[in-house]
Amino acid sequence: MAAMKPRTGDGPLEVAKEGRGIVLRMPIEGGGRLVVEMTPDEAAALGQVIRDCQEGPFS
Repeated sequence: MAAMKPRTGDGPLEVAKEGRGIVLRMPIEGGGRLVVEMTPDEAAALGQVIRDCQEGPFS
């Protein structure tokens, strides 16, 4: 069994392909990280929603 090393700091936003899924690791306010695993289709849909938000009436 490998030794688990504690994370130091929140680190940068990370996205990595792991197995068949895509894992998003996002630093959150107050410390820690939000970790979300999704399929490639879900990641594409999330990307589209983010692009649509940037082009919306609030930009």
